Amino acid sequence: MVTLVRAPNPSAMTLSGTNSYIVDCGGAALVIDPGPPIARHVDNLVATARARGLTIDAIAITHGHPDHAPAAAMLASLCGAPVYAHPATAISHDRDLELEDDFRVGAVTLRVIDAPGHTFDHVVFYAPGERALFTGDVILGQGTVVIAPPHGAMRPYQRTLERLAGEFPDARKIYGGHGPVVEDAQAKIAEYIAHRRLRERELIDALASNGTQTIPELVLWIYGDDRPELMPAMARQMLAHLMALESEGRVLARAVDRAMSEEERWILNPPLEKLVGSEQAAVIAAELGSSLRLDQLYAYRLADEQSVTMPPDTP
Repeated sequence: MVTLVRAPNPSAMTLSGTNSYIVDCGGAALVIDPGPPIARHVDNLVATARARGLTIDAIAITHGHPDHAPAAAMLASLCGAPVYAHPATAISHDRDLELEDDFRVGAVTLRVIDAPGHTFDHVVFYAPGERALFTGDVILGQGTVVIAPPHGAMRPYQRTLERLAGEFPDARKIYGGHGPVVEDAQAKIAEYIAHRRLRERELIDALASNGTQTIPELVLWIYGDDRPELMPAMARQMLAHLMALESEGRVLARAVDRAMSEEERWILNPPLEKLVGSEQAAVIAAELGSSLRLDQLYAYRLADEQSVTMPPDTP
């Protein structure tokens, strides 16, 4: 039995809030993704477990983002349970998860899947008894996932999705990091795979149709300008796809010899603290990989598009 306890941290990036899960392991409880460091949320996790007659014996983190992991220390201090996480994570934890192996808590055994892409310290859990995947930010209950360099990468993410489709055909539910529980796991995984392929096709078509393009130009062409608050996330998606295509020799890039416009700079490096305040800014910065500042504007073209002349830079 799985109980969803949603953290009170709604935002543009966290949707209705971060999902924490209490897994009934037969008297013992496993908490997956205890969430942000909000005391009332941690208290709610403890109270919910107690109301179900459960003792929290283990805490597991799918990845180290600040809306999923920091409450682990607070919860551990209340219940004395060890915190488990990916061996590569920088987040403080007590024990490494054994990747590609079983993780047993009480009467329940979960499979630990190394799941890079959204971050490189990400795991997914599979519970055979529930036929359920706990996907953190690999797959959400609504919307799609931000893949933002340098802490995320598109091709590893796509391989993770393909792996979930190929190795877990019996999965019927997805307990994602945000949004509602997914009742048709296979349809959702297929939707995510198709979405990434569609975005890449749109990007390639834009370069084929328009010739050389910058990331802000691609964002406006592919996504439009009706959701300005999401443009920084859209820009990071374009960057992740372009980095993959460039590494494969399918796209060429060159630095643009001019200063960015105000609009271009806002799309690539938004002033997060001014927009949403310091608390939400930390979460958004982690999701967008904003430690990688995009201070140099680049123009991209298809590598096999010999007929396209690189235009001179214009102010």
